[in-house]
Amino acid sequence: MEVINFSGHNSVINQYMAELRDKSYQKNRLVFRHNIERLGEVMAYELSKTLKYKPKTVNTPLGTIDIPLAKDDVLIATVLRAGLPFHYGFLHIFDKAENAFVSAYRMYTNREHTEVGIHTEYMASPSVKGKTLIIVDPMLATGGSMAASIEALLKTGKPKKIHVACVIAAPEGIEVVKEALPEDSTIWCAAIDPGMNEHKYIVPGFGDCGDLCYGEKL
Repeated sequence: MEVINFSGHNSVINQYMAELRDKSYQKNRLVFRHNIERLGEVMAYELSKTLKYKPKTVNTPLGTIDIPLAKDDVLIATVLRAGLPFHYGFLHIFDKAENAFVSAYRMYTNREHTEVGIHTEYMASPSVKGKTLIIVDPMLATGGSMAASIEALLKTGKPKKIHVACVIAAPEGIEVVKEALPEDSTIWCAAIDPGMNEHKYIVPGFGDCGDLCYGEKL
C-alpha cells in the first residue's frame, strides 16, 4: 500500500498548510475553508495522474484532435461535516464524478475525554462497484471514522480502486486505515504529523477542522 506525504516535497501545498496551521489565519473562516478547498484541488490534480486514460476524438472548428481522457468512473465520498470544503475541492477537478456522503463521527466515551468511539448514523451513496472510490476527510487522527466509512461504503459494492485523501494524518490513524483497505489502495496526505495528544487531537495539527470551517458545536 502506498502512502503519499506531500509535506516532503517543495510545492504550493506548503503555503496552504502554513496558513491553515497559523492561529491568525484561523480567525477568518472563509480563508480557512478556501485553503481546505485549494488543497483538495491540488491533491485531486495529482491523483488524476494515476487514473487510466484513453484517447477521444474532439471536433474543433478547424479540424479534429485526439485527446487522452480519463476512463475511470470516479466516485468522491466525504465524511461529514469537516469534509465538505475538501470535497468541493476534489469536485472542482473531477466535475463529472458521482458523490457519496457518510456521517461518521467520534464521541468521547469517558469523562476525561481520552477515549473515543465512532458513531455512524447516515449514508447517501450510489453503488461503488467497479468505480475509483476517493474518500476525503481532512483529519485522519485515530482512523476510526475513516475505517467505519470504508466499511459502510464497501457494503454497496467492490470498487476498482480506493484512494483515501486527508489534509493531516497521524501515524496511528494511518495504520488503522491500512487494516480496513485493500492492499492496492493509496493514502494521500498533505502532511503526516508526529502523533496525537491525550484528547486524540493531532499534534501539532491545526485544531478541529469542522469548528474552524463552520463554527463550534455543542
